[in-house]
Amino acid sequence: MKPLRRACLVLASALALVLLTGRGATAGPPTDQLRESIDRALQALGNPDLRKEIRTRERRAALRGIANDAFDFDEMTKRALARHWHGRTPAEQKEFVQLFADLMERSYVSKLELYAGEKIRYTGESAEGELATVRTKIVTKQGTEIPVDYRMHRRGDRWLVYDVVIEGISLVANYRSQFNAIIQTSTYQDLVARMKTKAVSVAESVKE
Repeated sequence: MKPLRRACLVLASALALVLLTGRGATAGPPTDQLRESIDRALQALGNPDLRKEIRTRERRAALRGIANDAFDFDEMTKRALARHWHGRTPAEQKEFVQLFADLMERSYVSKLELYAGEKIRYTGESAEGELATVRTKIVTKQGTEIPVDYRMHRRGDRWLVYDVVIEGISLVANYRSQFNAIIQTSTYQDLVARMKTKAVSVAESVKE
């Protein structure tokens, strides 16, 4: 499996799991706002009408909206492109943010619909100024625990996720490595072309 595809699926799985969990111990606003997303996702998935096959498109649109509200794709994209971000024109930046967000959202929805009863435990929250980390552990049906941390920052009155760390591996750092390698060995334009191809591929995979 190609690294970009592998990282994409890892994020999709993490998004699916964080939005389908039971309540944990009381924490601060970052955890509370993740729970807000959980409630919205559960409501969408538990709605008998939305579960009907003829309403697949509407259900997926609702779930994509939840992902968009919970994650700061602008910040994720900036951190993933790192030094290459500042060399892009405003139009290029806007295009890449959209490509990245679209790919993540589509992948998230496809994995979310495959939810198989995994649970999550909140194990702690740390916050300093405008930054916070919500620590969790995914518990599989076999009892295996997978640590997943959500790095968040405050934008206005909202706490938004800008990175997901799974078993110590940062999603943003993973993408940063992949993006940098492609740009260094080829061009930024080649990276964009690959992202567009991937977006089409993922879109095809989640069609009704």
